[in-house]
Amino acid sequence: MKITYTDVLVIGGGLAGLRVAIGAKRRGHEALILSLVPPKRSHSVAAQGGMQASLGNVAKGQGDNEDVHFEDTVRGSDWGADQRVVRMFVNTAPKAVRELAAWGVPWSRVRRGDRQVVINGQKVTLTERDESHGLVAQRDFGGTKKWRTCYVSDGTGHAMLFAMSDRAIAESVPVRERAEAIALICEAGRCHGAVVRDLMTGELSACVAKATVIASGGAGRLYRVTTNAVICEGIGTAIALESGFAALGNMEAIQFHPTGIFPAGILVTEGCRGDGGLLKDVDGHRFMPDYEPEKKELASRDVVSRRMEAHIRSGKGVKSRFGEHLWLDITLLGRAHIDKNLREVKEICESFLGIDPAQELIAVRPAQHYTMGGVRTDHTGQSPTLKGLFAAGEAACWDMHGFNRLGGNSVAETVVAGMIVGDFVADFCDDPAHDARIPTGLARELVAAEQAKLDRLVHGDGSEDAAALRVAMQEIMTAKVGIFRTGDDLAQAVSALQALLERSRRIGLRNRGAGANPELAIAYRTQKMLKLALCVAHGAAQRTESRGAHFRADFPRRDDARWLKRTLATWRDEADTLPTLAYEALDVDAMELPPGWRGYGTRDHIDHPRTAPRTAEVAAIRERTHGASRHDVQQALMPYQDLLPPRLRGFNERIDEPL
Repeated sequence: MKITYTDVLVIGGGLAGLRVAIGAKRRGHEALILSLVPPKRSHSVAAQGGMQASLGNVAKGQGDNEDVHFEDTVRGSDWGADQRVVRMFVNTAPKAVRELAAWGVPWSRVRRGDRQVVINGQKVTLTERDESHGLVAQRDFGGTKKWRTCYVSDGTGHAMLFAMSDRAIAESVPVRERAEAIALICEAGRCHGAVVRDLMTGELSACVAKATVIASGGAGRLYRVTTNAVICEGIGTAIALESGFAALGNMEAIQFHPTGIFPAGILVTEGCRGDGGLLKDVDGHRFMPDYEPEKKELASRDVVSRRMEAHIRSGKGVKSRFGEHLWLDITLLGRAHIDKNLREVKEICESFLGIDPAQELIAVRPAQHYTMGGVRTDHTGQSPTLKGLFAAGEAACWDMHGFNRLGGNSVAETVVAGMIVGDFVADFCDDPAHDARIPTGLARELVAAEQAKLDRLVHGDGSEDAAALRVAMQEIMTAKVGIFRTGDDLAQAVSALQALLERSRRIGLRNRGAGANPELAIAYRTQKMLKLALCVAHGAAQRTESRGAHFRADFPRRDDARWLKRTLATWRDEADTLPTLAYEALDVDAMELPPGWRGYGTRDHIDHPRTAPRTAEVAAIRERTHGASRHDVQQALMPYQDLLPPRLRGFNERIDEPL
């Protein structure tokens, strides 16, 4: 049996994993990345619209800063986020944009003078300042007060990932491609690495490390219609769950993107609406102002998705042989704008819909897009219950998104969390007490145990079809655990998923050959995915309120009195058919921005008993610090600077806010 030793083992070769590995390597630690695919094929490449950072460069971004970005993010999360982590994030995001520029990301840039844009369906002339010329440009995105989404046409993820991968090569960070971590090596609440399967040969080996980082992305393939790539199955998250030590946070918080092309579900960037695109119904009527007169198409994603589905249910959907959909109209943006700033959207429409979006409407309907939940970590990115295990990016519940993330905050989180967590991983490895001291026999035993599980699948007498079980799971999740949820639907989903999990323990394979054996990969991944699906469905069934993307039609109010808390799911025993749920209360008395109205729909939520006292306390602190700098006021409200690595604590410079 082969054992590989390294300081830092990173599971996932996307933006978050690459940035963590680069950070650890720059601090003098050896890092090894495991990736299902070559890093430049990771799902990070699919990000189109951009990343948020409060640079304040463009005319519609003037006055933006970390305070505005913080408030937008917390309101967007429906007060489910860890506000200290949000502060860490918004402080570091501008630094991340500038670092990426230095590494070769060709950000779209501001040009001085007049330019025409589309705002609220009307052509408007904006005048960009001379001082802004050549600085990083920014576009509008949903749920934000300012234009702060930095972009590279509509291929932002592509440009970022290629630059990041090239940087990893320059730093001599090795990547083991087509390798999959299938279990964590754990002993007495300490993670020592992972059992790894070579997807080409089928061989198992052990990777032993001081620190293990899960950066494997989301779990969109739990659903039938998703914007996620086929590799986004949540396996990294699942092996943390199966360890029995690590908890998953807020798995019921699943985001649906308003504009997946219909019926394929392929993403059409929020940049289309940010640049002025409109949503229309079967009559050609622009319906979002009827529901959200202030933000319209640029309300928060969870809100737009629900409004779209409700509009279809009211009889205003466009009927087709695949079902009903709505229209996205970007024709008013003009061909020149589409060819330059929405080039990938144009190519997707041509390839998958056979239309020219400069002249025709795009068929769209909400599709599963993002997993707000993931491996629960503290602000350093480390699991509080499994020492030595870190997580970053979509695989983590860090938790800066709460129950709904803003567009542009996810691709920003990958590099920002990578920067921050990478430093904390290096700090962890610097401590001699954290050296990996495990007997070779333990690694050998765990590899043998995983091999025995695979052998039972290959050579057992099971009769269940793994692919059929997976399709059934996806249908259940799509039909019962979607945008609108009810207690009855969720109870049915949990029961049906439990039955599928039981059946998955009797999977049989037709292909009994050694080597790659893709049928075997489908089998063991499906078993793990069913556990994640149960975390989502069971957590949603227990949460009897609506918060962000979790909307209970039978409990439509946000209930801070009972549910201002984070769901924690663990899987205690392999024989279990349900996760064990616990809850982590959010401390209102430590919040800089106490819970309130998000700004959408009616003011209809149940207050936490500490909300009013904390609101009064915040007002008193602001009154007492009147005249002080905004940084001093913020520190008086909720100190956070000491949580950041020292090199990231500095303030950010803007045209209107020089250092």
